[in-house]
Amino acid sequence: MIPPAESLLKYDNPVLISKSTDRKSPKGRPLRVSPQQPVTSTPVPPPPKPKSSSTEGNKQENEEILDAILPPREWMEGNQLWVQQVSSAPCTRADVIRLEELLDTKMQQRQARETGICPVRRELYSQCFDELIRQVTINCAERGLLLLRVRDEIQMTIAAYQTLYESSVAFGMGKALQAERGKADMEKRISDLENEKQELKKQLNEQKAKCDAIEKRENEKRQVEEKKYTNEIQFLKRTNQQLKTQLEGIITPKK
Repeated sequence: MIPPAESLLKYDNPVLISKSTDRKSPKGRPLRVSPQQPVTSTPVPPPPKPKSSSTEGNKQENEEILDAILPPREWMEGNQLWVQQVSSAPCTRADVIRLEELLDTKMQQRQARETGICPVRRELYSQCFDELIRQVTINCAERGLLLLRVRDEIQMTIAAYQTLYESSVAFGMGKALQAERGKADMEKRISDLENEKQELKKQLNEQKAKCDAIEKRENEKRQVEEKKYTNEIQFLKRTNQQLKTQLEGIITPKK
């Protein structure tokens, strides 16, 4: 496992915990030796001792709260387990100014976006907020815990928005795929209807051709029949006229 990347959150120097594969995390800060332990054997006036014990107790309590809020980092190098705890050193105004400058430098180096969704910018601002929580917790643990609640609420809100965004993207992709499938089906139906239209046009043209042929044949047949009937009528008229003439010749008396 490679060592963790550089962070805006201030850490102490890494400490070698074990050379074996046993990865038991230290509880609290067992490696930090209290400066009051070596001088317990020397004579100390009674009044300052309770005050020093109280101060040391508050410091130890703040360090435990700090470890709970911002857990130490662990990584393996070969068979060596290294642990790096969050620094408990108080901060000054110069540290805050340097933190702001370092944030701007990191933003430029990693080419973070100034607007819109940017995971790099979000990561850097999260580290900066954790460093502010560390600085505040050293001076006032209660204020640090309150800031921790604010941070967790913000992260929960962002996670909810991210889940909503991912679900909306998935829903949109599903709708797009459904529209594509519907588009393909519609295009197929349009193609089928076009083919059916062409087939119907072909049948219509064939029927029109048949109708024209029948009409032409019937017209020719009618003309032949009309001519035949006309000839018959003319023949019958001539025959009738001849018969009429003969009849009148028979009826009329000769003088």
